[in-house]
Amino acid sequence: MSVFTRSRKSTVLGGLALIGASALVLAGCSGGGTGGGDETTPATEERDLTLKIGTILPQTGTLAFLGPPEEAGVGLAAADINEAAKGITIDDIVWGDSGDTDNKAYATTIQKLISEDVTAAIGAASSGVTKLFLDDAVAAGIITFSPANTSLDFTNWDDNGLYWRTAPADTLQGEVLGNVVAEDGHKNVAVLYQNDSYGTGLNEVFQEVFTGTGGEIVAEQSYNTGDTNFDAQISAILASNPDAIALITFDEIYTIGPALIAAGYPAEDLYLVDGNLKNFGSDEKWPAGVSMEGAKGTTPAGPAPDTEFQARLNDWWVADGNSELTDYSYANEAYDAVILLALASLAANSTDAADVAGKLQEVSGGSGDGEKCDNFADCADIILGGGTADYDGYSGPITFDEHGDPTEATIGVFQYGADNLYTRIDL
Repeated sequence: MSVFTRSRKSTVLGGLALIGASALVLAGCSGGGTGGGDETTPATEERDLTLKIGTILPQTGTLAFLGPPEEAGVGLAAADINEAAKGITIDDIVWGDSGDTDNKAYATTIQKLISEDVTAAIGAASSGVTKLFLDDAVAAGIITFSPANTSLDFTNWDDNGLYWRTAPADTLQGEVLGNVVAEDGHKNVAVLYQNDSYGTGLNEVFQEVFTGTGGEIVAEQSYNTGDTNFDAQISAILASNPDAIALITFDEIYTIGPALIAAGYPAEDLYLVDGNLKNFGSDEKWPAGVSMEGAKGTTPAGPAPDTEFQARLNDWWVADGNSELTDYSYANEAYDAVILLALASLAANSTDAADVAGKLQEVSGGSGDGEKCDNFADCADIILGGGTADYDGYSGPITFDEHGDPTEATIGVFQYGADNLYTRIDL
């Protein structure tokens, strides 16, 4: 059995989120899901496969708080695959930093992964970052498998069947967020959003849904990645006298949130999203005395968290000296991405990226004729016994469409308490 560790001595921000239950079946055409596996391979043939994967996840940059749970998900999945001893092993993981669109760490990492001849790169977390290296990965013939990309742009990307994601597109989060704001009785809403593929896509869906309920967008302001001063945007928003403000940001929340509250805007009328939903009460970067009590937020979250699974994630993460996990965002999706890759490799009896990609829809249940299973060992036994596995993971049923988008997903709805920590609320 191989054991993987990923040591990074850094403070992990955020906190455990219990999830709400707003689900929607999605359909799309992302480009992902074609490939040339050998359909004649005997299903009972013994496997002896070594799958090489790498990560391009945020160790630095505006989404660095997502790095630890995502990397823990990747590492624990690899350990579980190896322990199962089903004819496939992951002998090494090539760990890499995606950074963000400002520090551009992804540019070095993707070339390293390509040179290392990985079958798949897990990442990035940021849609904007993935867009900047995806064409290079496609040209090199490796799979890009993101646990956290939500941009609508990937639905029609020309990716030769090599782009996949376990996170749902922003059509779902935007719909849930728009309905939550409307159900809270708000009629005149302002939006401050990040001007990239993530922010513009989520903003577009949110506005469409919210205005469809009869609400009005009274102000819309944007900013660019790397901006540090938001005084003009905040002034314009407050001048519109909104009864709620939607903040579609990343780490800029550390400046924007306190500034709005200092200006007298009530925290209970602020709405956050997956890019900035953090447990500020355990966050040293959050200014002391600034209360977010009553604020709400949404994030793709999967089914209700399995505390035993989260304990296993944490145990794996701290085994090499890392600080304990305090946030589990997208850990489920990262774990499932690796499990699906290994199952697809088993089903194809190949570690070639195109062959593996050609089996990903099948092992997720997207072809509709598989036997349900919820862990790698059981799914592998189905495949090795001549059957078709339909993996339902910690992130949900997944069920890829023919283009690589999950067709079933859950968005959580959360609310901050007096301790500046968020918990599940049922709407």
